[in-house]
Amino acid sequence: MTDLYFGGDYNPEQWPPEVWKDDVALMRQAGVNLVTLGVFAWSSLEPEPGRYEFGWLDQVMDLLHDGGVQVDLATPTASPPPWFSLRHPDALPVNASGVRLTHGSRDTYCACAPAYREAAAGIATALAERYAKHPALAMWHVHNEYGTSCHCDHAAAAFRRWLRGRYGDLDRLNAAWTTAFWSQGYADWEEIQPPRATQYLVNPTQALDFRRFWSDELLDAFREQKAILRSFTPDVPITTNFVFGGWVPVNQARWAAEVDLVAIDHYPGSADLGAEEQTAFGADLARGWAGGRSWLLMEQAAGAVNDGHRMHAKEPGRMTRHSLSHIARGSRGALFFQWRASRGGAEMFHSGMVPHVGADSRRFRELAEFGAMLPRLAELEGSEVEADVAILWDAEAWWALQATHLPSSDLDYLAAVQAAHRQFWAAGIGVDLVDPGADLSSYKLVVVPGLYLVSDQAAASIARYVEGGGHLLVTYFSGIVNEDAQIRLGGYPGAFSEVLGVRVEEFHPVAAVGLASGGRGRLWSEHVNLAGADAVDRYAGGVLDGMPAITRNAYGEGVAWYVSTQLEDEAYGALVGQVMQGSGVERIELPAGVEMVRRRAGESAWTVLINHGEVEAAVLVSGFELLSGTAVESPLKLAAGGQAVVRA
Repeated sequence: MTDLYFGGDYNPEQWPPEVWKDDVALMRQAGVNLVTLGVFAWSSLEPEPGRYEFGWLDQVMDLLHDGGVQVDLATPTASPPPWFSLRHPDALPVNASGVRLTHGSRDTYCACAPAYREAAAGIATALAERYAKHPALAMWHVHNEYGTSCHCDHAAAAFRRWLRGRYGDLDRLNAAWTTAFWSQGYADWEEIQPPRATQYLVNPTQALDFRRFWSDELLDAFREQKAILRSFTPDVPITTNFVFGGWVPVNQARWAAEVDLVAIDHYPGSADLGAEEQTAFGADLARGWAGGRSWLLMEQAAGAVNDGHRMHAKEPGRMTRHSLSHIARGSRGALFFQWRASRGGAEMFHSGMVPHVGADSRRFRELAEFGAMLPRLAELEGSEVEADVAILWDAEAWWALQATHLPSSDLDYLAAVQAAHRQFWAAGIGVDLVDPGADLSSYKLVVVPGLYLVSDQAAASIARYVEGGGHLLVTYFSGIVNEDAQIRLGGYPGAFSEVLGVRVEEFHPVAAVGLASGGRGRLWSEHVNLAGADAVDRYAGGVLDGMPAITRNAYGEGVAWYVSTQLEDEAYGALVGQVMQGSGVERIELPAGVEMVRRRAGESAWTVLINHGEVEAAVLVSGFELLSGTAVESPLKLAAGGQAVVRA
């Protein structure tokens, strides 16, 4: 049985040595068994080029090992020291407006700069040489939150090399970028620049390719460090922490094969129940990147959620519920940023496992209780989350839908995918988030929300899934463009028109729209013509009055549904229930606010229940409850804010 990881980022360089022994003692008290060490310690480890100060790290590594705490040792390359920026000003990042940024924060580098890559390899080599044999070393943590891009001349040269590899010749590039529009045709590779600030709208395919380029360039930077570490420690796992956001030019699904363990950072951006929905979504997404294998929650906040305007203290029990939701969905534990809240610096108010008030606090006591709980959940490791439903997710489709030339600024790929995921989360239905080109044959239902960009290969795979008996639900503004971000002619939603049996003539972005069934839509509507499909619901009122809004089409042995507006949650939930009934997905009646995840390994099965509501809830489940160590009978009474893990 594998122990689940518990701990977080530890930054002893921020504290005097007399605090270190206290830290290790508190870690033992809390049940911490893994810490990430050295993420932002480059200037402490290499205060001058080529001069290393490892004495303090030696002491900390030894203290942690003696205290029974393993180390996820990081290469500190996300935050170069001041001497590096002073010696190599050309390695400082340049933004899209051509402004070179200065030192004084983190991520002050361009990953295309040769000097940066050389320095990063140097510190990685020095760490590997020194700590390869240290008994505390359990994992390597390369960099931190890859995602920094740059528009400098180093990046421009690297971008051109990448484009040569992708397109081969300028004729192919000019065709893909539609450079005949606005006289942008390129006659020489040197004419091509990154999509810097310009007079008006940027070329959308150029911007999309720049994101693709940065994903590949950063992956090359990761691989360089990985190769160094692997040469010294061939048996030590190597990972990096994926960060999620619209600004991140990293296609995590493609990176996942390069790490030994997929690891994520997750910080919800909502203070209400949206935080719980986002937690489940982020965990399902991580499991999708990991191909169904276990993964690791590398960072979360111990004591607060940030809604973008203010920090909200997590109510008693909320940290435990969030952590358990991640573990239920496949995480090998729960780690936090950071161990001890900083007393100064840019993130001094970022919550820590040990808050500013110290260990004599509600937060630390709750963390210690959670640490004591984790060993009881170790038997979940190795089991699989049960999921009959797949939701398609594609980073490149997200990037393409962030362009500035679209018919509505309200189009939001992430929001569309999360809206679909929320319906199944509320119903306790297991969901896998998978790549559009994945094998879909094992799923009873596949949902395609807002997949604006889709390749011919993925579209054909989805059609084969339906033709073979699958059930498909596609939402508005899907299948519009190909991989080059060019419109598929002949009627929307081009890639899916045949399988859906519809042909859309026009888009009608709206604030709100009514349906004949009494449901409501918002943001979007479409002039839908039936081309074999049946109308399940129609628009009521407005220019589209009486026109199809939701359709159903028999295709081969399967069924394909289309929704041409963003349904409000009540109407969306009702439709999902109808679609699930036809697909054979078992619908479960759960009390409001109760989250459920089912896992299975062979003949063994577990049900994880989390009550996010404010009242007691009853759930029809029985078996052996792991957290209390007692047998429970159906219906299980789940206290407000309570949780249970029941082995059948």
